[in-house]
Amino acid sequence: MAQPVITCLDMEGVLFPEIWLGLADKVGLQELRLTTRDISDYDILMKKRLDVLRTHRITIHDIHDVVRDIRPLPGVPEFLAWLRQRSQVIILSDTFYEFVQPLMEQIQFPTIFCHTLGIDDEGLIADYFLRQNDQKRHAVRALKSLGFRVVAGGDSYNDVSMLQEADAGIFFCPPASIVQEYPQFPVASTYQEFQAHIARAGGFLS
Repeated sequence: MAQPVITCLDMEGVLFPEIWLGLADKVGLQELRLTTRDISDYDILMKKRLDVLRTHRITIHDIHDVVRDIRPLPGVPEFLAWLRQRSQVIILSDTFYEFVQPLMEQIQFPTIFCHTLGIDDEGLIADYFLRQNDQKRHAVRALKSLGFRVVAGGDSYNDVSMLQEADAGIFFCPPASIVQEYPQFPVASTYQEFQAHIARAGGFLS
């Protein structure tokens, strides 16, 4: 019997532009342009971000203003429509539930596993709370234990463990430095190429 397939996708950089880059442009702070494509240690990255937010009194409301203007990357609606006909889809992201409601609404509310924030009465982000350390790897491992074949796609350092744990992992438009470090994963630079890789890995019609 063929295994049912679940495709696990990163959100930012794969389906939507990076929220933090949009915030950096809005408030004019280059320090916020660092992402998981630049820094492999997520805790170091988030502590840097929270320090900048506190120093400049940037609130959750400022971030919501940015998120409301973000749209899916060109080609995403068609890509997801194609994928949902062939595979169940789960978003595994290191973003935060307090950010993502307007984004998930635009793509018909897929299941998303991410993290939470601690926000004070002034709207300042005081802390962040991981739902689980290395949550992407653990989610893929759990899905495999339930009898699913898992195909995973991402673009950043924080996606590598997910791609390693999956039955098949694919990079989508990653920086060249990550490709050089992890040459074992195929790379797609368009959604058409991404579909072709997923179709082969999942064993379904392209």
